[in-house]
Amino acid sequence: MSQNPIPAPPVARKEHKETLLHGVVLADDYAWLRDKQNPEVTAYLDAENAYAEAMMEPLASLREELYQEMLSHMKQTDVSVPYRDGAWWYYTRTEEGSQYAIHCRKPATVPQPLGAPSLRLVSGARVGDLEPGPTNDQPEQVILDGNELAKGHAFFSIGATDITDDGRWLAYTTDTTGFREYTLRIKDLETGDTLPGEVERVGSVVWAADNRTLFYTVEDEQQKRQFQLWRHALGKPHSEDAVVYQDDDERFNLGAGRTRDGKFLVVESASHTTTESQVLAADQPDGSFTLISARHDDHEYSIDHRNGLWYIRTNDAGRNFRLVTAPVATPGRNHWTELIPHRENVMLEEIDLFAGFFMACEREDGLPRLRLWTFDGDGSEAARAGEITFPEPTYNAQPHINRIFVATTFRYGYQSLVTPSSVYEYNVASGASTLLKQLEIPGGFDRTLYASERVHATAPDGVEVPVSLVYRKDRRTQSNPLYVYGYGSYGYALPIGFSPNRLSLLDRGVVLAYAHIRGGGDLGEPWHDAGKMLVKRNTFTDFIAAVEHLTATGYGDPARVAIEGGSAGGLLMGAVANMRPDLFRAVVSHVPFVDVMNTMLDASLPLTVPEYEEWGDPNQESYFHYMLSYSPYDNLQAASYPAMLVKTSLHDSQVMYWEPAKYVAKLRTLKTDNNLLLLVTNMQAGHGGASGRYDYLKEIALDYAFLLRELGLVQ
Repeated sequence: MSQNPIPAPPVARKEHKETLLHGVVLADDYAWLRDKQNPEVTAYLDAENAYAEAMMEPLASLREELYQEMLSHMKQTDVSVPYRDGAWWYYTRTEEGSQYAIHCRKPATVPQPLGAPSLRLVSGARVGDLEPGPTNDQPEQVILDGNELAKGHAFFSIGATDITDDGRWLAYTTDTTGFREYTLRIKDLETGDTLPGEVERVGSVVWAADNRTLFYTVEDEQQKRQFQLWRHALGKPHSEDAVVYQDDDERFNLGAGRTRDGKFLVVESASHTTTESQVLAADQPDGSFTLISARHDDHEYSIDHRNGLWYIRTNDAGRNFRLVTAPVATPGRNHWTELIPHRENVMLEEIDLFAGFFMACEREDGLPRLRLWTFDGDGSEAARAGEITFPEPTYNAQPHINRIFVATTFRYGYQSLVTPSSVYEYNVASGASTLLKQLEIPGGFDRTLYASERVHATAPDGVEVPVSLVYRKDRRTQSNPLYVYGYGSYGYALPIGFSPNRLSLLDRGVVLAYAHIRGGGDLGEPWHDAGKMLVKRNTFTDFIAAVEHLTATGYGDPARVAIEGGSAGGLLMGAVANMRPDLFRAVVSHVPFVDVMNTMLDASLPLTVPEYEEWGDPNQESYFHYMLSYSPYDNLQAASYPAMLVKTSLHDSQVMYWEPAKYVAKLRTLKTDNNLLLLVTNMQAGHGGASGRYDYLKEIALDYAFLLRELGLVQ
């Protein structure tokens, strides 16, 4: 019985192009793949998909097995913890067999106190001392059913939502392509009717206190930058909407919201390094916005309001931010009074502000901290009053949904590598936390079988890099395969959370590690600064050091190391694969930012100009040469590379599909090994891949099957 021959991989044709800059010729044979409308481009992507499917066909049964395993750990019919907002309890629920969540509400039986409107700007948590939650005998109202809205679309996502204070009018946005181009609609929740008219390319939405005026931001058509703030009067056609503000600086994006007490509308202009906020009394929507503090390069701040004072988180005195207050009438910097000083080793990430207290959300020693401050009897002074403590060596904790301003409790989320996602309610007076809900993991999950820990690797310059680990205790040996994840960009602190899907790897003996490398925000803004611009290579050498440390100290077999990263983490994958291809057996790279030079030299692309503050501007010679030194596409060479699974989406607006397509096409012509190189393009999705929860599991099953074969756990 003959076997099917191994198919040959697709070969993309070459069309030579040269760009001369700063005395260097950038050669590119695959720039033609940028033409999305060219049938030859689609044919090439289809051919790569067919090749990948053929090469993975022997693992079809394993992929189905993995899918069913992950499905067995999903509680398919479930409901979230309801939260109180105005006269309603809001929640989402899922139904078995349905891809998307259903957004619902039930009426509250106990009135909300006066002076406790809801807010949209700061995500928070808390129901106040009102009632424990909705009762089953209260009628349910479906606000948005994602499954109904998604009909006829291969991709579907709900973006921004906001409901008027009286609970009647819902503004919401949806994307049906994956290009993150959202359409605004308004729904009457009393009748269930959606009003005629819609607005394209909308970002944030927020209602004023009159329940009639909606503010929303709109992006430009080329760079996908939210640059205009519009005002809409309910009942009027959108053709009569008015532009309230336009930001012409290409580095900045706009966002609009309200303070938690509901008294002010806020529009924030933000670049990667600078912010500026303008405010307007929420009950005066036809008025003019006023400035809090004019933008100055490298000054970032955010605001909330309580009792006639602005609470301003600012980095004017140090990179890790401090907290100041200022009178509403005189918000300028010369009127700021310090409440929490800047600290070299503690990052003040945000504050959640309420009538009687606030929670300082901080990060210290790479771990999140929730620290309570309370106001005195007359509400004029605040003092540190406590801290929510957590028992595990590595974890994630953050505010949950707190919409009520007058509250005596605070909701927060907690999870770790071995503890499922949990929602707690913290009593401000007693300091006690009550578990409201923990994600149920069907299929026999026993957390005592697993262990997590945190270690440190020493980077080449002597810096200690934290690494979080999880493994199954009874299958841990020095010969375990090792799977290391990394990101390390934009000051984003790598969240350490629980994944039911991950059990399919852990139960097969894989040790999973998460490297908190420089460029991220894991140890505050200085950690970010130490891995961007002209020191970006620290991100890559930190990751390499982490892998070397883990194999040297017995956490995994040096011959069986797989790595994963996505987006800017895909840049990390490309860079370290070029620098140390011998170190890794397999690479999984999601929507990877690998064509650094060509992308950053094209100011017409979405994100390019704002990204100068993260990577540098290659039109400047010093940045050009430094970025060229690590750009994955430009540094591919004839060498033996690890097995690679490279994934992208045709409608990605963040990292265009052609970056990974060009990367794979070029690498095919250079690599000297016989290791598998696969390019998989989702032809109907965007940056995050499949939008439906079942479709997403199938994508993960493909990743895991690839990894398990390359790590020698299956044939």
